Parts: sequence; C-alpha cells; structure tokens
Amino acid sequence: MSRWSWVGVGLLAMVLGCSGESETPPKPADPIKTPDPYRVKFETTKGDFVIKVRPDWAPEGAKRFRELVESGFYDGVKFFRVVDGFMAQFGISGDPEVSAQWRDRTIPDDAVRTSNQRGTISFATSGPNSRTTQVFINYVDNSRLDSMGFSPFGVVVEGMDVVDSLNSQYGESTTQTQGQIQMQGNSFLDANFPGLDEVKKATIVSEETVEPKTESDSNAKTEPKNENEDEDESEPKSDDASEDDSEKETE
Repeated sequence: MSRWSWVGVGLLAMVLGCSGESETPPKPADPIKTPDPYRVKFETTKGDFVIKVRPDWAPEGAKRFRELVESGFYDGVKFFRVVDGFMAQFGISGDPEVSAQWRDRTIPDDAVRTSNQRGTISFATSGPNSRTTQVFINYVDNSRLDSMGFSPFGVVVEGMDVVDSLNSQYGESTTQTQGQIQMQGNSFLDANFPGLDEVKKATIVSEETVEPKTESDSNAKTEPKNENEDEDESEPKSDDASEDDSEKETE
C-alpha cells in the first residue's frame, strides 16, 4: 500500500473516532419567570383603595405601572374623567414638565388575557402601541372594550366603594381638554373643573403569590345604557401626542 493510501486510512480512522465520541446536549434555557403579583395602595381625597397588579395578565402594562408608581408619577394626579356607569380615568401629571417627559415613552400592546370587568384597571390608548401613563378603572362590565385591545393588568381588591365615590360631576366634559391638561397641568383643572378628586400618594405595599378575595359587585354604580351610547363614552381615550391631537378619538 502506498504512503498516500496509509495517510488516507489514518485520516478516515480519525474521522470515525471523532464521530463516535458522545456530545453533551446543550442545557435547555431556563423558562422566563413571570414577575409575582404586587399590590399598590392609592391614598386619595375620598379615601384609600388597593389594586392587585397581575403581570401574568399584561406583563408590559404591569411593568410600566410599577415604574410609574415607584417614580411617584401618580402622586397629585387628578381623576379627570369619571363617568357613572362606565369608568374612572386618571394619569395626566399635574406638572406639565413631567407630562412632557413621559409623552413619547410608549409601550407595546399586551394581548387581552382577561376581560374589562368591574374593578379591573387598564391603560388608556390613542391607537396601537400607544400606552404611556393614563389608566382607567371599570365601574361595570365593559367587556366590549376587550376587542378594542384594552388589556386589564390588575383589579381593585380593597376600597372599590372609594372608587365609586369619586367626583363624577363633570362626566365627559373633560374628555376633549386632554391637550390643555397636558400643557397646563392641575392649574388648568383647578381653574376650569374645581373639586375633582385626586391621588395623594400611590405606594407599592406588598409582593404576593396568594390570590386575594375580590370585592363583590354589589356596590356597582348604574349599569351602562342599553340604548346607543354617547360617542365620547365609546372608549377610554389617551391623547399624549400634542394639544392639536387632543380632539382625535380612537375609532
């Protein structure tokens, strides 16, 4: 056998020997753990209520809400749009400079994993992937909002009677003034809509893994109208772009 033949046989043996070695399979990646639920206490001019935040329902919304609470964003914020039989909306800073800092900090949409039932809280939007700081608490079964992409990220577990008692005298009349609220803050609201309730302080009070009892619906406000509803009441709107954009309603 020639020298080159022996070289070929040697190379073949090396290849076969290598292929026979057992390889350790790669370790599977650890599953991504969903953060635990946490509770937020809201101290308001009408009393206190507590929200249990559920990251498993809406991870992006839960993460943003925690960021806002921990930064003190909601302290001093007014419940500027409170509509009986619909919802209570808040989340525009009383300080225009703070509003400007958050206006373009949008988060991606979450899938709707639970319905907008009484006591649940969701972010308001002005279109796809537009959520920033405004949120609303449902007074009644607003499941019609589910198909519009409003994804609840928590639920009121204490003090729903406080949420029910928020000043609703102005109803929808503040809806078309969101641009002015953004630009002028609480000074605009105090001058034009005096007496609105507000958040004194919002604080994360606990992390938890035990499912709490939810409050009964016995304190529900009046049911939504069965007849054709007013167009402004069609959905919780958030206008964070500019004052000029404040007249636009998301269809």
